[in-house]
Amino acid sequence: MTAVANETTLDVAVDVRFTAAGTPLAVRFDGRIWAVAAEPVHWFARDAWWDTRRDAAVGSGDLVSIEYWRVQVRLGSTSALRTFTLRRDPLSEQWLLESISDN
Repeated sequence: MTAVANETTLDVAVDVRFTAAGTPLAVRFDGRIWAVAAEPVHWFARDAWWDTRRDAAVGSGDLVSIEYWRVQVRLGSTSALRTFTLRRDPLSEQWLLESISDN
């Protein structure tokens, strides 16, 4: 991803609440609940496994798929939208807030 002037890179752990269908509903960041206010975008990228040198037993699971969500969030109905890029690394349960940008 290309950084822009109004984007901040963070890589901090966050809690994400999902709908029953698996779509992000809200993100807890910096002691606040940010509600998802628009349709999120979901994709996967591949980890450079040849650089990480991870060894794993057969059947360990997917060691290369990095999961991403880009969500537009706000604190309240009148607050400005911000865009959060969320990332979950292979075999991790923890979501990271990779970046924040203003819309």
